[in-house]
Amino acid sequence: MALTRWQWFIRLLTRRMWFRAALVSAFGGALALAGALVGHSISYQFAATIGAKSVDGILTILASSMLAVTTFSLTAMVSAYSGATSTITPRAVQLLIDDSTAQNTLATFLGSFLFAIVGIIALSTGLYGETGRVILLVGTIAVILFIVVTLLRWIEHIARFGRVSDTIDRVERAAMAAVDTIAVPLALGTEHTQPDARGMTPVMPRSMARVTHVDVAVLGRLAQAIGADIHVLALPGKLVEPERPIALVAASCDDTAVDKVRQAFTLSHHRTFDHDPRFGLVVLSEIASRALSPAVNDPGTAIAVIEASARVMLRLADHRTSEGTPLPARVHVPPIRLAELFDDWCRPIARDGAAIVEVSIRLQKALAALARHAEPVRPLIKQEAFDAAERSKAAMTSERDRVLVEETYQSHFAEMD
Repeated sequence: MALTRWQWFIRLLTRRMWFRAALVSAFGGALALAGALVGHSISYQFAATIGAKSVDGILTILASSMLAVTTFSLTAMVSAYSGATSTITPRAVQLLIDDSTAQNTLATFLGSFLFAIVGIIALSTGLYGETGRVILLVGTIAVILFIVVTLLRWIEHIARFGRVSDTIDRVERAAMAAVDTIAVPLALGTEHTQPDARGMTPVMPRSMARVTHVDVAVLGRLAQAIGADIHVLALPGKLVEPERPIALVAASCDDTAVDKVRQAFTLSHHRTFDHDPRFGLVVLSEIASRALSPAVNDPGTAIAVIEASARVMLRLADHRTSEGTPLPARVHVPPIRLAELFDDWCRPIARDGAAIVEVSIRLQKALAALARHAEPVRPLIKQEAFDAAERSKAAMTSERDRVLVEETYQSHFAEMD
């Protein structure tokens, strides 16, 4: 939430697939026309010596090949999106769409195609002259080298793009980044005292949607201008509705001030990973739940998710003891409750993997590692481990498996009493 509203808008804009493609395409067109502007500085003899007339055939080959490669790349990307939607989880597809390598590759191929088309059209009109072709030839060579480097990166990248392990890593990195950007306290328990709304002005959203960003800097300036505290009630990821306030202003405010506070909250129909570590844990648990379904039956993926989620929770535990980004004066935000984060992560895996001994044991070991690392959260973690062990013992048909789960729980958590 440290980003301002405009910074958040620019970040979202630069992630759009068309943005980089349009930017590189414009650069390619400008590069193709550059020869007409600076070609007069090249002598005719030098142009004839380096064979600049050969650029016509090179551009024709480049235009036809780049169109085919662009189409192939789009097909590969769409296949990866469809595969992730059907076999992993639809919530992770946005991370694949935002992939910078895929977007840069598509932008490079499309920009190279436009460069070649503009160059061919300009050559057919005689815009370059004999000397301007030298600039176009140099630009063509530079574009070809850039295409080769991009192709090599794309070949390496597409081999794992959209695979289960790659998607898990992306969700983990997104959750880690969200943990590093949050500037709110973390609460150990489930209880949270709401501010007394008496005498305060409620700020209502205009529609039912998800909060994706809160501009606390704007709220800080508004609080100073109004001369009253502002209590944020809806953090990123929360579903809001017109009948419930998203913020309270500790003073009487007119409609203009209320509208300014409302504008500090960015709403969307879908949750995003930014500033919302809880959503990252939800998506990770969804991946594990699908892997544990009878139709898939992939305990290895569930174990990989457990380990990735444990690393995110470790980062959260460390964040709780760090100073973080200070909030503006007179702006109050509710804490993120760690108990809810553990429920989002542990409960689906403990439920869907209760009958699989390997998954149950790995979950116990991951919780034990967290308990040893974060002593203040140890009672909460122990309760989650106990609940997971009880689910496993109730679901397993083998007595030996039940004994293994119980022994794992006792060996790791008995010493923590």
